[in-house]
Amino acid sequence: MSTLSKLITDFLEHLEVEKNASQLTIRNYDHYLKRFLGFAGDINPKDINQELVRKYRVFLARWVDEQTGKPLKKVTQNYFVIALRAFLRYLAKNDVKTLAAEKIELGDQDPRPIKVLDTEQLQRLLAAPDISTPEGLRDKAILETLFSTGLRVSELQKLNRDKINLSRLEFGIVGKGGKERVVFISDSAANWIDRYLRTRADRYNPLFIRYSQGEDPTRGGEKMRLSVRSIERILEKYVRKAQLPIKASPHTLRHSFATDLLINGADIRSVQEMLGHANISTTQIYTHITNRHLKDVHRAFHSGNKEEL
Repeated sequence: MSTLSKLITDFLEHLEVEKNASQLTIRNYDHYLKRFLGFAGDINPKDINQELVRKYRVFLARWVDEQTGKPLKKVTQNYFVIALRAFLRYLAKNDVKTLAAEKIELGDQDPRPIKVLDTEQLQRLLAAPDISTPEGLRDKAILETLFSTGLRVSELQKLNRDKINLSRLEFGIVGKGGKERVVFISDSAANWIDRYLRTRADRYNPLFIRYSQGEDPTRGGEKMRLSVRSIERILEKYVRKAQLPIKASPHTLRHSFATDLLINGADIRSVQEMLGHANISTTQIYTHITNRHLKDVHRAFHSGNKEEL
């Protein structure tokens, strides 16, 4: 019988080879499951039971980060439990005797506030790059594309210039979990991508490249591709420049994209498809924001809220 450590390795390889999971997903599962391995020890999987899981959850609830001195947030604790459940499902599918994943329930968690830029904040952010330089044009194109498409930053980072159809204002991507979907871009985003590409004399494949270092001698120019962290830093730079009151990230623009569509009348199923959400419940996190908008509309236009003439 294989021990826990061997089966965790097998599971991670399963994610990579059979599920085509991203390296980030694999690293996350490795991190979460190694925490359980460190707690439980290299035990036989048949020894995983509800009492052990209960003690593990107490351990997670009491765990304190040595660097920050802060405990794990409830949502983070659930990430560890979600990873454990996925691992147990894998074991059951491969006829390994262990605790049924269905017997482990997620803990209650405080809803995470969704950061969304209002129209004025968004316009300040989009106007922040200096478009008189190639780098500024690139950054402008990045910001416009993020808001126009609702792409995850990892999806934006992987874009290649030959896959972007500016005339059709759409292109296909392979998103989270290896799922394909069609992404649409606005006229404004297409215009800024085109202006940015006109400044490039190279034949590199990546759509968004770095300018800080020299050329890439390899044929495809893969070394010139901006990293996810670089894109995040670019956005942080313009958030500061625009003096926005919130700490925005690429995902903030994704939230703003979804909220903008819903407020302007898009149905939630269509927004779900455009975001690449597997479950409608994930998309429904935006409804409380749009409900606040409806309240504002009611306050502004319902006759019962107006002063008597």
